[in-house]
Amino acid sequence: MKIKLRQETPDDYSAVFKLIEAAFKDHPYGDHTEHFLVDRLRQSNAFIPELSIVADLDGEVVGHILLTKVKIKNENSTFAALSLAPVSVKPSYQKQGIGGQLIREAHRVARSLGHQAVILLGHAKYYPKFGYEKTSKYDIHLPFEAAEENCMVIALAENGLDGISGMVEYPKAFFE
Repeated sequence: MKIKLRQETPDDYSAVFKLIEAAFKDHPYGDHTEHFLVDRLRQSNAFIPELSIVADLDGEVVGHILLTKVKIKNENSTFAALSLAPVSVKPSYQKQGIGGQLIREAHRVARSLGHQAVILLGHAKYYPKFGYEKTSKYDIHLPFEAAEENCMVIALAENGLDGISGMVEYPKAFFE
């Protein structure tokens, strides 16, 4: 299976919408509106086109990942970061490593664009294998109730989280 990872284009939007809807349809932790979230984020100032990446298998979109801009604020400083939300793989292609390929590629592209860190709310047993750690280790907090083990962050650069702490500020598209 030869997967091509590439930047999403407007021609992919419909396929990505259906893919995300199918990927989260029976997911016990999703709210089943992730496909609408991606549409809203594309229209927001938080959207970075290079960080909307698809997994293409012979012209079929079988996976997608999106990283968007967020801020981490404390009383003294504001730090730029990214949020991973969501990563999706077509159900018939799950558990074949496509999600991992998308995560590694998104990290690589984000690093090349100069981004320092990625925040996510996700599965406590899946994301640590890519280097994610609990946000609590860095005194970083999400602005909503969530289990500590599901709130994670990764530094994309050496010492990328040094001195960063505070509350994550998501774009309003996350809450519409």
